[in-house]
Amino acid sequence: MSVADRVRAAVEIGSMGKSYGPTVALDSVTLDLRPGEVHALLGENGAGKSTLVKALSGIVRPDRGTMRIEGRDYRPRSILDARSSGVATAFQELSLLPNLSVAENLLLPRLPKRGLGLSSASATCRSAEEILARFDLDHIDPSAPMASLALADRQRIEIARAMLHATRLLVLDEPTAALADVEWLFSLVRAIQAKGTAILYISHRLGEVRALCDRATVLRNGRSIATVDLAGASDARIFEMMVGRSSGHARKAPASVAASDRAALEVRSLRAGALKDVSFALRPGEIVGVAGLEGQGQRELFRSLVGLVAKESGEILVDGRSCAIGSPREALKAGGGLAYLPEERKSEGILATLTTAANMAMPVLSSVSRGGVVSAKRERAVVATQAERVDLASRYLPFRIADLSGGNQQKALIGRVITTGARTLLLFDPTRGVDVGTKQSIYEAIRRFAEGGGSVLFYSSELPEIVSLAHRCLVLYGGRVAAEFAGEAIEEQALVGALLGAVKPELGEAA
Repeated sequence: MSVADRVRAAVEIGSMGKSYGPTVALDSVTLDLRPGEVHALLGENGAGKSTLVKALSGIVRPDRGTMRIEGRDYRPRSILDARSSGVATAFQELSLLPNLSVAENLLLPRLPKRGLGLSSASATCRSAEEILARFDLDHIDPSAPMASLALADRQRIEIARAMLHATRLLVLDEPTAALADVEWLFSLVRAIQAKGTAILYISHRLGEVRALCDRATVLRNGRSIATVDLAGASDARIFEMMVGRSSGHARKAPASVAASDRAALEVRSLRAGALKDVSFALRPGEIVGVAGLEGQGQRELFRSLVGLVAKESGEILVDGRSCAIGSPREALKAGGGLAYLPEERKSEGILATLTTAANMAMPVLSSVSRGGVVSAKRERAVVATQAERVDLASRYLPFRIADLSGGNQQKALIGRVITTGARTLLLFDPTRGVDVGTKQSIYEAIRRFAEGGGSVLFYSSELPEIVSLAHRCLVLYGGRVAAEFAGEAIEEQALVGALLGAVKPELGEAA
């Protein structure tokens, strides 16, 4: 970097390294951000992005290298220490406290006080109301428990809280993973950019990156491969830098599956929460996608099928038999079994303190234990095959699952639902926040499961994913199936029209 560039740089990272025992997470990473720049950080899961974010946020301390903010050494020891230097992060795995209110999450650790030094709930709510209004979030009740909010609103609170404290550097880690409408975020980013704050933007969605960023730094295997001007770098070139090979083309799902006299899963006139009279059938060997804008009933659909949302009326049939399902355990026992991949891997999926192998083996504990004692050898043998099916390296099996990248955690969770032996998988946004390479591994695992006679119902927030993977697609609008598309009729333009309510329910017929 030249002397002139050093003067202009808001953030400098030089030859940063971080190891966890024999595992090298970062190896001589170099990066610079200019004042008012939105700079993309790209790379596969496991490339080192999360470790770099944690170092900038004060969660981990690098073993070597330097960090500077506006020319001064920067060595944060905690998230609060980073905030005091004007650095704040909106994390992909939300850092909010679910048992506290929205207001408390926004204002901690400095809540307004009243007499005797006690915090004032009313003053806390008033301050939070002002913050929510500033970020166009006044539809959110500041006194509501954080856990009661939809994932998208929790994501918005995470982002707003980071923006409150980011005067020099704002780190946005997969900020749109749970947002159907990105313009809210983009307008805020542009406003902060105009004030001269540097922004590090981490996303697997290249369309977003190109809309916001001029430059991008690519990480691979813990190293910074290159910093490129996005205007002169094709998507194919960026992918090649990320994974070390060309991308090729995703395989389109076959137009149909063999006809079957029975349905693996059938839903008749289901009402639950926001759902209003939803009916459909899922056949053996079939992959059915569900699309819908935020709040159209997709979350209630998946959770009601495994008893996590109470069914108000209607019928659920598994292998032709009507089932009263009150829990995920009961769903697994129904007919050929329904196995659910939840929306949030951190809070609903992984058991962070256990190994990856233990997390994957949970559905089959009885077969890997004797007298209540789990055999590590038997446990690993049971999950090794499933790890291979989802392209999860066997060396990760003895690691604590919390120490894996988000993409590898997701592979492990998909391996776990397959390990259950269920013949129908219910996958809610199975590739949210994972890189292109991990997505392809997950797609192939889903296809192989269906080709083996299993059935898959999956929701995705990314329409190209549904186009590539699904035999049929159900579009939810207003809690109902607004349209259904099959085979070659599944294409993005038609799906967008249905998402906006511009089609009738009959097989995607235009309104």
